[in-house]
Amino acid sequence: MEIVRLTLRDSKRLALLYREVSAALIRAGVKQWDRFYPNRFVIGGDVRRGTAFGIHDGSEIIGAVVVDRRQSGKYNALPWLDMAGNPACIHRLAVHPDRQGHGLGKRLLRFAEAHAMRSGGTSVRLDVYTGNPGAVAMYRRSGYSEVGAIRYPMRKLPYLCFEKLLLGE
Repeated sequence: MEIVRLTLRDSKRLALLYREVSAALIRAGVKQWDRFYPNRFVIGGDVRRGTAFGIHDGSEIIGAVVVDRRQSGKYNALPWLDMAGNPACIHRLAVHPDRQGHGLGKRLLRFAEAHAMRSGGTSVRLDVYTGNPGAVAMYRRSGYSEVGAIRYPMRKLPYLCFEKLLLGE
């Protein structure tokens, strides 16, 4: 299964993936996403900018990730290692609940890092909800360093911010 750039035709299927992942997270007690986020405006923007990538299985999108240069203003106060480079950011990495545990999340993460590097990125930054220990562990296992924490509105727990330098890889 190939990871491809998603198009406007994929928007509804991508929204469905995020709804299914959100529902599974909520059932597991992880209040990271909800019916307000990610929403059709966020998803549509990702697809229109060409920054959303996914894995299809037939007509279904079973995994997705966004790779871009858009950072939250909350990142400005953090002690990033790559202050002078060209950091890329990973957003909304998700794998369909029925497909988790088979390495698709790791494949999407490796793809995102390679894409960032090909497009001139010197590092990758991301934030992950502290209430999602599986995701936190995946980024730590993948060589990401924690640089601090931030908070988003309507979220009970903070988000850990991680960075991975891409120079010399």
